[in-house]
Amino acid sequence: MNTLPAGYHIAAMTYKEAEQLMDWAVSEGWNPGYADLEVAWGYDPTAFIALRFHAEGRVEASELVGGGVILSYGGRAGFMGLFIMRPDYRGRGLGRVLWYERLHRLRSRLQPTAWIGMDGVFAMAPFYAAGGFHYLYRDLRYQGLAPAEAVKAQPPPGVSLISLRDLPFDQLQRYDLGVFGVPRGDFLRRWVAASGVMGYAAIRSSTQSEGVLVGYGVLRPCRVGYKLGPVFADDADTARTVVYALMSGCPGAQVQIDVPEPNTMAVELATVLGWTESFGCARMVHGEAPPDTYAKVFGVTSFEFG
Repeated sequence: MNTLPAGYHIAAMTYKEAEQLMDWAVSEGWNPGYADLEVAWGYDPTAFIALRFHAEGRVEASELVGGGVILSYGGRAGFMGLFIMRPDYRGRGLGRVLWYERLHRLRSRLQPTAWIGMDGVFAMAPFYAAGGFHYLYRDLRYQGLAPAEAVKAQPPPGVSLISLRDLPFDQLQRYDLGVFGVPRGDFLRRWVAASGVMGYAAIRSSTQSEGVLVGYGVLRPCRVGYKLGPVFADDADTARTVVYALMSGCPGAQVQIDVPEPNTMAVELATVLGWTESFGCARMVHGEAPPDTYAKVFGVTSFEFG
């Protein structure tokens, strides 16, 4: 089915519908952060796309039956996430129409050479592949408890931690660009400053400068426990230092982190903590894949927003 039956319409979401979509994500077990919607909506409210059914043809009687997010990062890259159909509307071909319409709308917002990323549940990977996405690797979610008492990891020589709020944002943005691949300054500014978020930056001292940023990480409160992400670092020792510092902010609580499977040092960090694999997604891309930087990704920002 390439078109919608009578009574169905695709359009921009209202904020109330976006809240409903996030509640569906909770029901699916995705455990979004409390401030995730506020951040993404503040960055681009037009990125939230709704599939509605207008009962008896009346717009005022419409109900949300599916939705998803299509984020553009300055037109240079896009990300598709939060694709959910209400369970009682699945299996009718409606989700297929919604998904392709979202892809079309996102493509129209991007430069011709821009790539589109996504983290799709494994069962849906063949569907996404048929739509032009190709598989890169698996992103794995590890879950466990933060130490009940604060534990410090020995930082690499010359490296110290500061609060992310004390770091000049331009410095953070430059480092993030080197890992994420495209500028996402407005989104990043909102992400690290969201309510309840804790962040640390790792600085290597230098006699020639004020210090070089070699990693950073963010911890945010979620519907259940906390999530680490992003955690970007030049090496595993720096990442470990950042992660342990962040966990001091939630002693004994459940914590989740999503790591690229090819980054074996990131997987090792999660397993050394005693955490277990609880979920996973296929990292896929539409268009030419960006430069490979997963060696510096010890925690993905978000399966829903990139």
